[in-house]
Amino acid sequence: SCLHVTLRRVVRQSKFRHVFGQAAKNDQCYDDIRVSRVTWDSAFCAVNPKFVAIIVEASGGGAFLVLPLQKAGRIDKSYPTVCGHTGPVLDIDWCPHNDQVIASGSEDCTIMVWQIPENGLVTSMSEPVVVLEGHSKRVGIITWHPTARNVLLSAGCDNMIMIWNVGTGEALITLEDMHPDVIFSACWNRNGSLICTACKDKKIRVIDPRKEELIAEKDKAHEGARPMRAIFLADGNIFTTGFSRMSERQLALWNPQNMEEPITVHEMDTSNGVLLPFYDPDTNVVYLCGKGDSSIRYFEITEEAPFVHYLNTFTTKEPQRGMGYMPKRGLDVNKCEIARFYKLQERKCEPIIMTVPRKSDLFQDDLYPDTAGPDCALEAEEWFEGKNGEPILISLKHGYIPGKNRDLKVVKKNVLDNKPKAGKNVENAHPTKTATHVKSEEKMDEVLKEIKSLRELVSSQEKRIAKLEEQLSKMDI
Repeated sequence: SCLHVTLRRVVRQSKFRHVFGQAAKNDQCYDDIRVSRVTWDSAFCAVNPKFVAIIVEASGGGAFLVLPLQKAGRIDKSYPTVCGHTGPVLDIDWCPHNDQVIASGSEDCTIMVWQIPENGLVTSMSEPVVVLEGHSKRVGIITWHPTARNVLLSAGCDNMIMIWNVGTGEALITLEDMHPDVIFSACWNRNGSLICTACKDKKIRVIDPRKEELIAEKDKAHEGARPMRAIFLADGNIFTTGFSRMSERQLALWNPQNMEEPITVHEMDTSNGVLLPFYDPDTNVVYLCGKGDSSIRYFEITEEAPFVHYLNTFTTKEPQRGMGYMPKRGLDVNKCEIARFYKLQERKCEPIIMTVPRKSDLFQDDLYPDTAGPDCALEAEEWFEGKNGEPILISLKHGYIPGKNRDLKVVKKNVLDNKPKAGKNVENAHPTKTATHVKSEEKMDEVLKEIKSLRELVSSQEKRIAKLEEQLSKMDI
């Protein structure tokens, strides 16, 4: 039995040994695209089962392309763009629960959320569904909540993290004093109850955003001064990339319960491109794409030493300016495709297909455990009230069939409508008591609660007004 166990372990580890990468043929690439030249370490590209979005050069503002996946070939210079920002776009992210909704963060200090028509753009789009204003410096990071509808996180060069209810257009959480310097990356955990960040002060932080509490931090997670990245893995551990004191690129694995020492740390090479990690929670494979590299390295993460197992490197001729990563439900399961990247070069976007070659035509259920589907587990309000929801999983056995997406509706709240709903607490609601029987004490509590919440509201609005006035005074009117 001892021998049996070791054999099984070898087989388990070797499932992704033979991941085979292949660049798409020329007629499947997107050509003649002026990829953005902004010096910013985001991926510049976001993909989902319907569209590929690419940040492009734009004169006098910021723009990105949104192309239906099948629209390969040469992209005409006059092809419509999403162009509402007044400064360069720095980051874009598709909503995980609606394949027609995309958010963009820009140097103009705003975040805009867009609803793309079912079949793509026919004319350029400059009117977002909602503009989220609150940052006082450029917004370089945006990322949607994995399981709650319409919850969006943004991080700006004002060193602030804001969490928005996109459905009402308001920032409900602002983390202002946690980061003394530029935030390099921000990532939700699997159910979106925690975030982890990497900051220029060389610290990795784990934060409970709703309690606005620091759960754990690690100083000098990587000693080098160049940008770090930190992502949560499915088991709650944290995977980081960064640089050593000798400017070697490193990757490391951490347990947030004990951040003193890394679980493991690997030195890689001395290239200076920031390593963007892309993670597949279903297979526990991490793909590392260095900005300016011409390769994608991938590693399997397991519970036994050395914990991070090097699998292979896929290399092409051209260096990459950015990279899009397809969610699992957008892959072709009949081809045993386990990952697909959209690699940005100077003038084109090249899909790269990663497959695990198999002899059988049958569905390979070991490669495709149930994966996160497009349905959200929670509404925004429930999440802000403290509920958590795990991703709602779907089977890919018969491929992914997209459903109908509902339009994103934004209802701007009237400050006066913000009364807490009475009787929200199910535990205290006794169906036998009618309103007239409610004891006066309960009534008084309710009134006091309401006064308190209105006071808080007024004070938060006053802060907001002060902030906006300050912004206004800085503008040249």
